[in-house]
Amino acid sequence: MKKVSVKYGKKVIIAAFWILVWQLAASLVNNRILLVGPLETLGVLAKQVSTGTFWLTVGSSLLRIGTGFTAGFALGLLLAAASGRFSLVEEVLSPVMSLLKAIPVASFVVLFLIWWRSGVLATAVSFCIVLPNIYVNTLEGIRHVDRRLLEMAQVLRIPAWNRFFYIYRPALKPYLDSAIRICAGMSWKSGVAAEVIGIPALSVGEQLYLSKIYLDTAGVLAWTAVTILASALCEKAVLAVWQGFQRWEPRCRACGAASHGGRNTGARETARSQESGQGQDTAQVVLELSHVSKSYSGKKVLRDVTARYERGKTYFFRSPSGSGKTTLLRLIAGLEKPDGEMAADGIRRHGSRISMVFQEDRLCEEYSALVNVDMVTGDREKSREHLCQLLAQEELDRPCRELSGGMKRRVAVARAMAAGGDVILLDEPYGGLDEESRRRTRRYIHRCGANSALLVATHTHTGE
Repeated sequence: MKKVSVKYGKKVIIAAFWILVWQLAASLVNNRILLVGPLETLGVLAKQVSTGTFWLTVGSSLLRIGTGFTAGFALGLLLAAASGRFSLVEEVLSPVMSLLKAIPVASFVVLFLIWWRSGVLATAVSFCIVLPNIYVNTLEGIRHVDRRLLEMAQVLRIPAWNRFFYIYRPALKPYLDSAIRICAGMSWKSGVAAEVIGIPALSVGEQLYLSKIYLDTAGVLAWTAVTILASALCEKAVLAVWQGFQRWEPRCRACGAASHGGRNTGARETARSQESGQGQDTAQVVLELSHVSKSYSGKKVLRDVTARYERGKTYFFRSPSGSGKTTLLRLIAGLEKPDGEMAADGIRRHGSRISMVFQEDRLCEEYSALVNVDMVTGDREKSREHLCQLLAQEELDRPCRELSGGMKRRVAVARAMAAGGDVILLDEPYGGLDEESRRRTRRYIHRCGANSALLVATHTHTGE
């Protein structure tokens, strides 16, 4: 508290110092046309504020500039999303955005005066200032989204709504924080500059122009102060809305699709199978691999793998690290493509849904364990029920970044099991767990996956 008081005390002293310098300079110049002091400027400003015309003028400018800012912001987001999805869109828009960033504000103003009436000048200029900045920063944020999280979302069938709010939104935050701050200030400055040239009725720019015509220096400084204050307040208001949007945690939506999709993939080394004890009377094959191979840079990782996997059984892939277990699971999950032109025929899923525990936890660290599981279920109570089997109740609402490594691992397991699937892939599911947590997690997996084919990759001799 004391440090805060000292900090603001210094700012007050510095501000008072420069106001005193301003007043001394005005006294030395002693010419109201060249320079007026802060007290006279404040008097003119107070007189303006007391009139209804002042608020109508500021409100009109705010409406024009705010409309341009909002339109530029919204279109920038949409175009960046399209460019992130389709490279051709980015190639087409690249010269346009570069041109918008390079053209001076004065050129925009002259062109728009030729094309349109002065009333829309501030809106158009603000739009052109905001659009390229929001577009470029949003696109950069999209490019820096954690690809591992996107793979997780693909395999676990996370709906687009949940992906946007809990994967894309946090990734965009650092890029849009600075862009919004810059655009909020620049849109006001450029918008008022456009009004000074276009002179639309009831605008801050018109008042600045009239003050200049009548050599009213106090009026110029007063309206300049209004512009600066309005710019600062708008910047804070927009940032407050943006930060509130960042803190908002909407309820997750359930996946609408009943199946994962029909993409075939495949492959791996030799797999030994072992029943988990929850078999069925009639075995049901949910996944088949047929002569599947995979190479990286000419090096064969998996060669001619053939296997079949039945519902209600557990299959262990036991081999040292680096032998291709993770590659196999990624192929089955659809994250890699096997070798060969006919590779699509190498894996037959029989309409099976896939779920997966990745070798890494791949959690959205900013959000709670409950939100991370809710992303795949869309059902808060179901998510809580799964997590309570592996974590203490008080841990469910803590951000995942505050959890221990073992806790994070259990959240990742709960998320995959809650997502469900005919085939559940588990890549080192017990990594980082102590013996008690390992036993508890093992029982949970076999209980929840009793009707699934469980494919467990491990480098240990015991398998679990």
